[in-house]
Amino acid sequence: MKCINKKNKGEFLYAPKRILRHIKVGLCVTILAATAICTTGCQKEETPDYVTEYEKNTYNKSLYQGAFYADALCVTDTDIPLDGYVGDGNLHAAGLFDLSSRKVLYSQNVFEPLYPASTTKIMTAFVALKYGNLDDIVTVGENALNLEAQSKMCGLKVGDQLSLRDLLNGLLLYSGNDSAVAIAEHISGSTEAFAGLMNEEAAKIGATQSHFLNPHGLHEAEHYTTAYDLYLIFQECLKNETFKEIISQTSYTVTITNPALGTRTLDWPQSNYYSSGRVAEPEGVHVIGGKTGTTDEAGACVVLYEENAAGSPFISVVMGASNHDALYVQTSSLLTAGITAH
Repeated sequence: MKCINKKNKGEFLYAPKRILRHIKVGLCVTILAATAICTTGCQKEETPDYVTEYEKNTYNKSLYQGAFYADALCVTDTDIPLDGYVGDGNLHAAGLFDLSSRKVLYSQNVFEPLYPASTTKIMTAFVALKYGNLDDIVTVGENALNLEAQSKMCGLKVGDQLSLRDLLNGLLLYSGNDSAVAIAEHISGSTEAFAGLMNEEAAKIGATQSHFLNPHGLHEAEHYTTAYDLYLIFQECLKNETFKEIISQTSYTVTITNPALGTRTLDWPQSNYYSSGRVAEPEGVHVIGGKTGTTDEAGACVVLYEENAAGSPFISVVMGASNHDALYVQTSSLLTAGITAH
C-alpha cells in the first residue's frame, strides 16, 4: 500500500466542498447497496415458528374432559325442608337422597357429629370388601367374644371357622359385633389397625367428618360420624354387588365348623324392620335393605336403600330416634313424603 504524503493529505483535507459532497454521496450509495444485498440476496430462509404452530394446533381444543367428584353426589350445605313431612325435633339427624336426580330431598342436622352405633358396620363392610377375599376361611379368636355385656352377637365361638362372606352376612344382616371383630382381625390383625384403615378409606370417599375407633360401633366418646358421611359411605358400598346382595336378603343360614365343637348351623335374620316384616313398607316404596344401629348414646338409627314404583333409587338416613317404634314411624313418614312424590 502506498502511504499518503503530507502534500496529498493536505490536499485531501482542503479539497473543495463539491468533491466532499461527491464522496459523501458515494459512501451513502455504497451503504444502501450493501443493505439491499443483505436484505435480498444475502437473507437466510425464514425459520418456521414452531411454537406458534403448536399453540394453534393444541390449545384450540379440549385436552381433557372430566367430571367433578361432587357431580355424582347429592349435595347440600344447609337444612332442607320437605313438603308433607314434619320432622321429629327429638331426632339427632335425618336425610333423604335422590340418587337419580342427585338431589337432597330432605336434610336435618346432616353435618352434625353423632354417635353411629352399629351403622358403623357399613364402613366395616366397605373396608372388608375392598381388602378381603370373600372365600377366605377365618378362624374366630378370643377378642371376638370379649365384648361388653348385652352386646349383639352372632353366636360365634372361639375356634369357629367360616368364610369372610359368612361373616359379612352376620355383620350386615344380624349386626353381630363378634363378626365385626373377627373381620377386623382377619383383615388388619387387630381392631385398632382396622379402625385406622376405616378412617383412611372414609377420607378417600369424602367422609371427612367421621372418626372410627372400632369396627362395630359400641360406644366410645371419640367414635363418631355424620348422617351425610353415612350417606357417602353407603352409596359407595352400593357400587359393590356383593353388598347389595347381602342387604337385600331377609335372612342368612351359615354352617360353621369348629375342631373342638364340631359342626353347627345358625340362622341370622335381617335386623331392619321393613325387611323382616315387622313394619310394612310405605305404599309406593320398596325397601331393598340397609343397616340398623342402637345404643343408649346414639339412639335408634337406620340407613336404608329404597326404590319408588318406577325403580328410581334413594338412600334415607335417620339417626337418634328415642326408640325403634319412633324410628320407623319417622322413617315411613319421610319416605312417603319424599319418595312417593318422585
